[in-house]
Amino acid sequence: MPDTLPFPARFGSNSGQPFTRRDGIAKVTGAATFAADNHPEHLLHAVYVPATIARGRVTQLDVAAAKAHPGVVEVITPDNCPPLPGDPQSKPFMFAFRFEALQDDTVRYANQPIALVLGETLEAATEGARLLNPRYTALTPRVGLDGAEPYKLEAGAFGGPGETVHGDIAAGHAAAAQAIDVTYETPEQYHNAMETHALVAQWDSDRLMLDIPSQAIAMSCAAYAFYLGIPPENVTIRSPYLGGGFGSKAVVNGPQVLAILAARMTGRPVKLMLRRDQMFGPTGHRGATRQRLRLGTDSTGKLTVLDHESLAVTSTFDDFVESAAFASQGLYAADALRSALYGVRVDIGTPGPMRAPGEASGSAALECAMDEMAEALGLDPLDFRLRNYADTEPGTGRPYSSKALRDCYAQGAERFGWAGRPRQPRQMTDANGCLVGWGMGSALFAAPMFTAQARAVLRPDGTGLVETAAADMGQGAWTALAQIAADGLGLPLDKVEFRSGHSDLPDAGVAGGSGHTATAGSALHAAGVEAVRRLAEIATADPASPLYGAGNASVVGRDGRLVLENDESRSESYADIIARAGGAEIVGEGSAARSPEAAAGHAMYSHGAVFAEVKVDPALYQIRVSRLVGAFAAGRIINPRLAESQLMGGMIWGLSFALHEEARMDARTGRVINADLAGYHIPVNADVQGLEVLTVHEDDPHVNALGIKGVGEIGITGTVGAIGNAIWHATGTRVRRFPIRIEDLLAGV
Repeated sequence: MPDTLPFPARFGSNSGQPFTRRDGIAKVTGAATFAADNHPEHLLHAVYVPATIARGRVTQLDVAAAKAHPGVVEVITPDNCPPLPGDPQSKPFMFAFRFEALQDDTVRYANQPIALVLGETLEAATEGARLLNPRYTALTPRVGLDGAEPYKLEAGAFGGPGETVHGDIAAGHAAAAQAIDVTYETPEQYHNAMETHALVAQWDSDRLMLDIPSQAIAMSCAAYAFYLGIPPENVTIRSPYLGGGFGSKAVVNGPQVLAILAARMTGRPVKLMLRRDQMFGPTGHRGATRQRLRLGTDSTGKLTVLDHESLAVTSTFDDFVESAAFASQGLYAADALRSALYGVRVDIGTPGPMRAPGEASGSAALECAMDEMAEALGLDPLDFRLRNYADTEPGTGRPYSSKALRDCYAQGAERFGWAGRPRQPRQMTDANGCLVGWGMGSALFAAPMFTAQARAVLRPDGTGLVETAAADMGQGAWTALAQIAADGLGLPLDKVEFRSGHSDLPDAGVAGGSGHTATAGSALHAAGVEAVRRLAEIATADPASPLYGAGNASVVGRDGRLVLENDESRSESYADIIARAGGAEIVGEGSAARSPEAAAGHAMYSHGAVFAEVKVDPALYQIRVSRLVGAFAAGRIINPRLAESQLMGGMIWGLSFALHEEARMDARTGRVINADLAGYHIPVNADVQGLEVLTVHEDDPHVNALGIKGVGEIGITGTVGAIGNAIWHATGTRVRRFPIRIEDLLAGV
């Protein structure tokens, strides 16, 4: 299906409707089966032993004591762990990360697996792990952004460049009538999905069955097959439910591979579920950043230069550097634009993709720096952004849907009441004497599209079945995808069975990058359209059909009937057509990929603007976000209820980023000292007030045939900066590190 088709006058009766989640009842009643809910016969429980140092070697493990425990079946250490056929230090595909699988006794970071204990019960395995009592030769850990010498990146995350320059940077600096040079810092943050990483592994000869939460089912099958030395078709993944993922469940990690090896070694099924504290190390995280932004403008307030450098931590054994500086590449039109990435190798687990990787950290600094520039110029922050938003993508000249960004600014500002904002700080108080501040931030996130396949079936009774191996991390993907599929088949949603979450189904691509609905949805829609086309061929060639001789190009599917578009009196039900044709199911196959022509001609992004109100106690400097209004243009909205939920979730994460979330590292040990949900702070209900989302209408016929973009990550971008800017407006104190703390504000008094 070409990407530039005009939008259908009537896309369907299902898309655009706020249906509730198809999986909601199963989840709230406990009927949903997550990975760790599987209990095959003869199951062994695995507990991995985490390193308690961050750098050095394991010199002793009391294996005999652990094996003496009556419930312990096996202890796997570097001494008896079988080698992996596929090198865990290699990176054979784009989303591959190096991981530890007990191939030696080296410790590279705290919480690294140094042994795996198998028990008849979880309690026995846990006690066996404690009895190992490891001893180490420890070296001083390298910790934090100053823990080692920085290095310049040749390539960024996911194969992107290490530096991008458009225009003459030196000339842009020289031409500036007004300039700022500011540095912002963001902390390490860790994925803390409700469901921690888990799996149940079962071998049958050289065939592997995995119950595992996966954001990338087909890709994961290929990855496990590579490391284990078996064909990809020998790996089966069942992933019907995920309790959150945020990027971490698309990547193979060491503890999971060890559990799979343990199942192969013992010939018994093995279950592993990480404890909460074990999520801080081997499963990826958002790396800390230090970002320097140098902005210059001419006398009219137009940017002459936007020079953004970011330094981010990575591990000593792999490269994943948060591409924060590249948040400056797409939003504002400067005469000269530079983004450059630097890394520092420290003794931590390798960072990885975490909701809005790069953009979340980078936009936080960028949006605050834009406000600082507006302040220096004496301009309203919104007016300054309107002077400088980009109509075309830097370096390519591809046009943005910049009208969508202007609409977001206008609708968000009107709903928030921005026009009443005084420019100077500390000018507003509430009835309780709290300082009140208003801030804003622009939001931008790419609208990617991957490749996917799907299958659609029209059954003899006139109902439909659609299949694709999609992932639903809780965002409601299965509901939105079923809506798209139902419209492709021309059936009501309740007449369509949706099958997903299994590797035997067609590959739905990766649930990440805010591209899953566009990708899998386009494949499902194409499959449904193909099934209807085949049915129309049968009907229009059948003399007994009211549609005989019409030509299938003029026939559409609607509410379980084929209808002649220019004469709706001529129609027939799917069931009657199939019955006369012998009762066989009608099958359609569909695929999806963005056309190279569309990608070459247009910049494809979702846009938004976030407006924040904060209240600050003038004596204690406690901060409360009292209002957040976000306006977002993200193409065709398939399910308003689910889209608004995702956008709200992103904004709440932005609030978390701005005021709460941070992993605190002990410099002496290299260990995260708040590795639990008591010390690792995230917002609770009492922290979230006055949250409002506006979805701004946008027709983008270029992004894909259905006009779908994504909403999973854009809500974070813009929100962090909006809150930081509101705090400055309330207090007059500019804090340049996140999360913003009470002591930071007290220091500015």
